Amino acid sequence: MKEEKKDEELKETQQEAVEGTASEAEQNVQEEKELTVEAPPAPEASAEEQLEAANAEIASLKDQLLRKIAEFDNYRKRTIKEKTDLILNGGEKTIITILPVIDDLERALKNMKSADDVNAVLEGVELIYKKFMDILAKQGVSIIETKEADFDVDVHEAVAQLPAPTPELKGKVMDCTLTGYKLNEKVIRHAQVVVGV
Repeated sequence: MKEEKKDEELKETQQEAVEGTASEAEQNVQEEKELTVEAPPAPEASAEEQLEAANAEIASLKDQLLRKIAEFDNYRKRTIKEKTDLILNGGEKTIITILPVIDDLERALKNMKSADDVNAVLEGVELIYKKFMDILAKQGVSIIETKEADFDVDVHEAVAQLPAPTPELKGKVMDCTLTGYKLNEKVIRHAQVVVGV
């Protein structure tokens, strides 16, 4: 009997231990639930609030678009004005550099009327020509060389063809009737030449 009592007490103790563990586990789960309180779900915005937000965003984007359009229009007007100014006044620097040559020509014309020495006049005109060609060279203008040059359609324009006096002059420039010019390696006037055939 004593053994049966011991067995019953042991079973009760075990059952209490199991129940205690179960109740502790339930208590732990409850505490965890309390600790991890979920944030209340965000209340959904009403249709009116969503519409107001969308209208505010549309107004903001529309304002940005209008500003960009105005900014682009100002840029376009400014570039058109700058281009027009460049076209109208682009040659100003060149003209200013040529003005001293015109002054020299005016003085030469005045002196020619009273000059007795033709060689002095010729020398003065040659100096003015040299000065003018130096100014053009500084602006990037160069003469197309034609003396004994091979005929080149890129820089020459044949105005006549003559029989070549020697076989070496066939296909070469024999004479230049009008000087040609380049501006920064671009042909601005072809040299008019006589070609040997």
